Amino acid sequence: MSQDDRYSLAVAAFGPALQRLVRSFEADADQRRDLLQEIHLELWRSLEVFEEKCSLRTWVYRVAHNVYASHVLRRRRLNYAGSASLDELADAPNRSNPEVIAGEQQAVAWLHQTIQRLKPPDAQVMCLYLEDIDANEIAEIVGISPGAVATRIHRIKTILARMFQNGGPDDT
Repeated sequence: MSQDDRYSLAVAAFGPALQRLVRSFEADADQRRDLLQEIHLELWRSLEVFEEKCSLRTWVYRVAHNVYASHVLRRRRLNYAGSASLDELADAPNRSNPEVIAGEQQAVAWLHQTIQRLKPPDAQVMCLYLEDIDANEIAEIVGISPGAVATRIHRIKTILARMFQNGGPDDT
């Protein structure tokens, strides 16, 4: 199978998932478009050396993870300080009215906003979890143990549930 054929197959199977991941990773629309384009370019390049030692799905998410990690490093060099640790996020004041975040569309928007506030490793794990990827595959993609993945997911879900019950994150 040619590199272009593999790319077409990967985009057909995982293109919408990559868009959701990027939307969860990046709040700024211009940065989101750039990041998605960069992921697609790196995916196409990487498929030249893809040896099928893992599934295509794992490969696609691993490429997205690596591109996003590079994206974060570039932003850090630009002194971007908009992310928070899990503990900071858990202690954040909850001033939003629960009626404002009611409804499926608003809840999804709230979830994306909250995930975007997480530090990159936590955001990546949660985004992959929301894509219904199991802990073993997430571990392989992000380079941590399956136990660490399960622990992060549990902590994040607990914090998100508590925040949602308390009215969501501060919108300021």
